[in-house]
Formats: sequence, structure tokens, C-alpha cells
Amino acid sequence: MFKKLGQLYFGPRLFWTLAAVIVLFVSAYFAPVLLPVARVALALVIALAVADLLLLFGSDGVSASRVTPRRLSNGDDNRISISLENLYRFTSRLSIVDELPKQFQIRDNRIDLTLPSGHSTTARYTVRPTMRGSFEFGAVNVFAESPIGFVQRRYRFDAATEVPVYPSYIQMRKYAFMAISDRLTELGVKQVRRVGHTMEFDQIRPYVMGDDYRTVNWKATSRSRRLMVNQYQDERSQQVYCLVDMGRVMKMPFEGLTLLDYAINASLALSNVSVLREDKAGLVTFSDKVHTVLPASRKGGQMARIMELLYRQETDFKESSYERLYASIARNVKTRSLLLLFTNFETRTALRRQLTYLRSLAARHLLVVILFENTELEKRLKGIPGTLEEVYIKTISEQFAVEKREIIAELKRYGIHAVLTPPEELTVNTINAYLEMKARRLL
Repeated sequence: MFKKLGQLYFGPRLFWTLAAVIVLFVSAYFAPVLLPVARVALALVIALAVADLLLLFGSDGVSASRVTPRRLSNGDDNRISISLENLYRFTSRLSIVDELPKQFQIRDNRIDLTLPSGHSTTARYTVRPTMRGSFEFGAVNVFAESPIGFVQRRYRFDAATEVPVYPSYIQMRKYAFMAISDRLTELGVKQVRRVGHTMEFDQIRPYVMGDDYRTVNWKATSRSRRLMVNQYQDERSQQVYCLVDMGRVMKMPFEGLTLLDYAINASLALSNVSVLREDKAGLVTFSDKVHTVLPASRKGGQMARIMELLYRQETDFKESSYERLYASIARNVKTRSLLLLFTNFETRTALRRQLTYLRSLAARHLLVVILFENTELEKRLKGIPGTLEEVYIKTISEQFAVEKREIIAELKRYGIHAVLTPPEELTVNTINAYLEMKARRLL
């Protein structure tokens, strides 16, 4: 767009003006009376260009700096801010080109604005990372233009910084806030009806409209001469483990994120919700071997440890070993616990190879297998085929969809709880499964 000459850039206004002057000179060849006009126009353009140069290069007139979060949240919109100050004595048109990390593959990140003399402002934009790791931001480039607009001066501010991309802590905080304020239903979490009362007595309190009459404490009522009820709470300090499969089945992408990243984000949010509800959260990651075993706890710093471990997990193309997973769980998890296994089986044959180990885990713990729904297949199934090829594709898609439902049915046949969810609804459905297990007192 601009021809570069050191820090000087010739803008399009100058080129269009020169083009008009050239047209005048060409016209003067046929109409000599226009020659004086063309000369005056050329002299005026040169004078304006010199004046423009003096305005822009007479002093340093722009200051800029970038403000980034200490870490970015994977799969979420993260706000980046650039602070600007116009030190020129005139209103300047500014164009900001920020050098983004190569992982974003964005080459047109440009912000245009007009800033009066002596004023400052903050320009903001958002980035959405789709992988964890270290992201390096480069310099901040600002192109300043005077009211004349013939040339631009480029300012390059060294703002190189390295920002890590962590699992979705924005999603974690959102669910944590809703859990604390008891508003999880606003995020799609179902209100599960409790079966009977939990085993832990909390306190005796006055009756309020809507309380279950079966909880009335008649002895306390007679003593206080007003209706009193027993209040119960969920059993606390139960162990909740997220088992994250990092094998090749989790490499499949969906809207930029891999299934592994969806599982990691959901594990972080669920662990935080369980700790807030006074349960103990733990973590196991595995592929061809067991990579991480973090014992369940709700002590201070547990969520920070979980986040750091999840940040460093990477998938590979190896087949996951459920035999080693079972051996590790048997060795490290002695107490009956809720195990939420994030994995993906596309065929019944793949499930049956691991079914022995899943049944062994379910015999000692409360196992919930969380599988991913192939949303691309669902799109194929909803469409009406118009060609023979489309009929063939739809038939194959239906076979895969049926096999997925058969996998869920086979797991339930052996007493293993299963959840089939689209990737974008994974966190909500995982928290729903956790709350349902608690409400039904299955653990």
C-alpha cells in the first residue's frame, strides 16, 4: 500500500495528486495554455510535500506501548490493549500494525484512528489462541500522518514480549462465579432433583416457604415455638479425578481446537467447581504411558498445580494404553472415587479392546466415560442428498452415528456411565454429570 523509504512512507494521496499533475502536463501538450497551471500545481505539490515532511519529522510526535495479559486463555477471546499519545501540535491520523505471534497467522491486524493533539487513547483488539504454549509478540508499528496526508512517518516501538497460553481460565472463572452464586443453571447446567437426603447434617434453621415438610425437626420446633427444619448438605471431601486421554484419538480438530484441548479446558473448569463444592480434585493424563498423576486434594494451591500440569500436556500419535491407566489408578487411588474419563471411541472394536480395563475401573470406582459427538456427521445426516455420491456419504455417516450410539449402549450395559457430547458443550455436560452423580448419591 505504501512505498517505503527508511521511516518515510509515501501515501496514496501523494500518488493521486502527482497523477493529476501529470495529466495536466500531458494536456498542456495539446493545449499550451494549461502549461503555467501545471507548473504552479507541481510547485504547490512539492511545497506541500516539504511542509508535510517538516511537520512529521520536526519532532517525535507519537508514543505507544502494548499491554497484554500475564497469560492468555486458550479457546477464548483475549483483549490486547495499545496505549497511544499524540505529542504533535496537530491532529494526526494514526495506523497501528501490531506484530502478532506467528501461531495466529494474521497479517492484516491494522487499527486506524484519529487522535487530536495532546490527547491519549487506548486501542483494543482481541485474539483467540487455539493451542497452548508460548506466544511471542513483536514490535508495535505506528504510522503517523499529518492533515496534509502526503507522507507517513513510521514509528517502531520495541514491545517484544512472550506470553504463555494456558487452558481456558476465563471459562474456569465463569463457572466458578456461577457456582459460588448458585447460578450454574444460567450456563446450561441442569438442576438435578435429589434422591432423598444426603448423609451429612448441616444445621437446624427456621422453616421458609418451599422447604420439604419431611425435614421438620419437631423437638427443635417445640423448644423454640416456631417451625424449625433440618438442613442437609452434599457429602464433602469426595475424590473427583479427571482422566485425560492424550492418544491419537484426541488429535482430531474442531473449530480450531483439538479434542484434547476441549478436554483440558473442561477438566480445569470441573476441578475448580468440585473444589468450590468442597470435594477433592485430582488429575491423571495418559497415552501409551501414564504421564501425570496428581493426587486428589482441595488444599490451597491445588488448582494452580492442576493448571500448570494441564498447560504442559501434549497429545501424540500413539495408541493409549488402558492397561497402564488401570494399573496406575489401582496403585495410586485407594479410595472409591468419581473418575471422569475424557476419550473417544469411534468403533465398537476399539471399545472392546479396552472394555476389560474399563469394567475393572468401574468395579472399584464410579466411572463416567465422556465421548465426543462428531458434529460433522450430524450435519451430513440433516442434509438431503441430491447425487449418488451424497447418498453414499450420508449412508456411511448414518453407520458411524449408529455405531456411536451402540458404543454408549454397550458401556451402560456393563454398568459404566457414559456421556456423548458435542465438543462445544463438553464443559456444561461434564459438570452436569458430576452434579448428577452427587445428587443420586452414587459415589
